[in-house]
Amino acid sequence: MTTLTSPLPADVPAARVDARRPAGRARRHWRGAGERPSPVATAVLLLGALYCLLPVVWVVVASTKSGAELFASFTFAPSTHLADNVADLSAYRDGLFWRWMVNTALYAGVGAILSTLVSAMAGYGLAKYTFAGKNAVFNVLLAGVLVPAVVLAIPQYLLLAELDLTNTYWSVLLPSIISPYGIYLARIYAAAAVPDEVVEAARTDGASETRTFFQVAVPMLVPGLVTVFLFQFVAIWNNFMLPYIMLGDDKLFPITVGLSGLLNQGASQPAMYTLVITGALLSILPLVALFFVLQRFWQVDLAAGAVKS
Repeated sequence: MTTLTSPLPADVPAARVDARRPAGRARRHWRGAGERPSPVATAVLLLGALYCLLPVVWVVVASTKSGAELFASFTFAPSTHLADNVADLSAYRDGLFWRWMVNTALYAGVGAILSTLVSAMAGYGLAKYTFAGKNAVFNVLLAGVLVPAVVLAIPQYLLLAELDLTNTYWSVLLPSIISPYGIYLARIYAAAAVPDEVVEAARTDGASETRTFFQVAVPMLVPGLVTVFLFQFVAIWNNFMLPYIMLGDDKLFPITVGLSGLLNQGASQPAMYTLVITGALLSILPLVALFFVLQRFWQVDLAAGAVKS
């Protein structure tokens, strides 16, 4: 049996012969050659990770020690007193620590949800609507991003004192609702993720502006809004100055102000140091869990939320 072959004519250039070969292999080889890791960049990243994680490791190890071992043993030598420290912390003033945790979850959870909703509506309006003074509003917003929150704490206290809202839950929740940085991020996400054609198509189909926002724009903004929520949640959870100024009743304290009070007592009662360290460990666990739960929403394609809906 003879094998039929179809040789190329002699006058076919070699370049055309190479063009018959699959181009994907060459492209993959070219991309792979440019993806070699840099030892310098890897070393810098490892040093940065070590710098960030070392204090966390110290908190984990120190929370396992008793008051005597905390100052007498090697810094990174763990012990077996974690359960005792948690029990002592829970027994402090009939479980006041867990009241602080609930307060912090209330401030951070409700504040972050309301702030994300306000940021989404404001950012969407700045990105998709044209109105008089739009640029001025956006410039004021950018200026608000640059103002530290500490600078606004005293004016906010004076304003809420006039409304007789200090030393209440509202005194911490209300200032947390408006976040200039959250509105700025939402505006950037809305401009990039929500096409004008989609909005116009919804309006042409007779959808109201409210329905267009919640049923068309919000699904497209889900990855961005998750980022805004996470930033605001962490900011409120770690906030110290605002509740420190606003609140006088320790039953309303968040975890930051409560642990600060325990730390001040440690000057006269060294045993309080172990309670503060154990409380610090327990306070970061919800943040770690939140990062793991919400990371699945971070996608490269910002419009993935609309496809899911």
